[in-house]
Amino acid sequence: MKNLLLTLLLQVSLVAAEPALTLPGADGRDHTPLVAGEKKAVTLFFVSPYCPTANTFVKEMNQIAADYGSQIAFYFIHSDTDLKITDVLQHTELNAIKAPALMDKEQRLAKLTQAHITPEAVVLAPDGKTLYQGRINDLYLGPTKRQRKATTKDLRDALDAITAGKPVAQPRTEAVGCKISGMK
Repeated sequence: MKNLLLTLLLQVSLVAAEPALTLPGADGRDHTPLVAGEKKAVTLFFVSPYCPTANTFVKEMNQIAADYGSQIAFYFIHSDTDLKITDVLQHTELNAIKAPALMDKEQRLAKLTQAHITPEAVVLAPDGKTLYQGRINDLYLGPTKRQRKATTKDLRDALDAITAGKPVAQPRTEAVGCKISGMK
C-alpha cells in the first residue's frame, strides 16, 4: 500500500512538473496536451489504429469529446513506437476524429501518465493531478470477453463529477484492450 501511494504521488508530481510537454499533431501543428487553458480538465484518450478493441470505442470517445468539449479539452494520443503518420492520418479520417490526434512515439506522455493500454482514458486537472484513469466503460470485461452492450459509463461518470466540481467517485478503473508497445 505504501509503495502504491508513493507511485501515485510521484505520478501526480511528474505530470504537474511537465505542463509544457509538446507533441506533434496529425494536423501538422504542435500541441501541449497537459495544458487545460480555460477548461476544467484535459482528457487523454490513448488509442492505436492497430488495436481492434480501441477502435471499437472510437465512436463513443468522439461522442464524449463532443458532449463535454465545451468544458474539457480532449486529445487522442498515439503512443506506439513504430507508428507511421500515414496510419494516424488514416485512423483519424476513417473514424471522423475531431479532437487533435497526437503522436507520442517517444512515449513521453504515456510514461508520464503511466498509461499502458489502448483504449485508456486519463483525465487531468489543470494543476496536473490525475482525476480519473482507466476504461471508457465496461463493454469489454477481459481481452476477448465483450458484452452485448456496456452496463457502466465510467468515464462519463467521472467527467460529470468534474464538470459539477465534485470528486470522482471511482478515480481508477482497469482499462481492457491492447498493450501499448514498450510500456510495462
